[in-house]
Amino acid sequence: MEERLPRHSIVPKVDRIPFTLATTVGRERVYIEEALSAGALTGDGKFTGLCERWLERTLNAHRAILTPSCTAALEMASLLLDLKPGDEVIMPSFTYVSTANAFVLRGAVPVFVDVCANTLNIDETKIGAAITPRTRAIVAVHYAGEPCAMDAIVDLAEDAKLAVIEDAAQGLLSSYRDRFVGTIARFGCFSFHGTKNTTCGHGGALMVNRPEDCARADVIRDRGTDRKKFLDGDVQKYSWVDVGSSYYMSELSAAYLLAQLEQSRAVVLKRQNICRAYRSALEPLAARGHVRLPGAEPFGSGNGHIFYLLTQDADVRHKLLAHLGQHGIDAAFHYTPLHMTPAGQRFGRAPGSLPVTEDVSQTILRLPVFATMDRSQQERVIDAVLGFYA
Repeated sequence: MEERLPRHSIVPKVDRIPFTLATTVGRERVYIEEALSAGALTGDGKFTGLCERWLERTLNAHRAILTPSCTAALEMASLLLDLKPGDEVIMPSFTYVSTANAFVLRGAVPVFVDVCANTLNIDETKIGAAITPRTRAIVAVHYAGEPCAMDAIVDLAEDAKLAVIEDAAQGLLSSYRDRFVGTIARFGCFSFHGTKNTTCGHGGALMVNRPEDCARADVIRDRGTDRKKFLDGDVQKYSWVDVGSSYYMSELSAAYLLAQLEQSRAVVLKRQNICRAYRSALEPLAARGHVRLPGAEPFGSGNGHIFYLLTQDADVRHKLLAHLGQHGIDAAFHYTPLHMTPAGQRFGRAPGSLPVTEDVSQTILRLPVFATMDRSQQERVIDAVLGFYA
């Protein structure tokens, strides 16, 4: 049975079907009013703590730290790894620039490898050939909320004595076997950007999955100071003890986020149902070879963040995008492969060819998915896609 969102959810009236739509789904206004009344807005307050405890409890995680963005969470992970100039970090080329920038800022070199054709996640069979004596870490990006092949990646990393970071920006409440993504590797990074299933406009979280990393993570989050020890009464005054930055989420954002987290399971169920309906309706097109539909990691469960199809070539995608636009439907392609960008070529390298990445970047088309999408809106999208190929 489909879980319903609260009756007081606010759904803007739109004739055009947007690609994505962030809406209030619970007690956002109540919690923001409470935060305003308390007058503590700068961060690390009541709502920050409630969000962090929710993540730890729900995901069965050791430590959650709210951050201003997933980018900030990735930067914290990079600092915690003590990366030095010239160190190498293996990652997919088909990802957002933040995945690479967080490590480039430390002087590290992104090493780009190809993705799997069925999931668009990093191809675990390509990682071994990319490892060199300078390799320090592997970044597993859970594209569209579909989990990477984490067993193979973690085993490979352990054999080579490498760290693994999960870029789970799109993956809140996705699972791999019996564990939630973001809690499997040494560090996990979530996004609560306005385009994500659960949002506060701009925000993120760092999951610290080893107890020995927690104390330093608190220092790095708090501008490199031991302020937490001071607040806990362990030192008489705090001082600058390590590198760090200001990685706090504001209390207003945390108040909004808490309400979203409370309804996040209902949102995921709705989005999963939307993705299932798309797949069912478009499978005949795939059977006739007009499109390719996403596969799935056999031991995982995605969160319905993205539904995409792959067209036969870039020209067909361009025409299909235009066709959907004429029918009042906003759709989108996705990343330019990082190894093909000016900065990617300047700061990183690709040890081999990346044919799947380059093909996907030319053919991927993402269809509208949002929690308040109703049946008639989805039928309009499906009819428009089928009509194009008819």
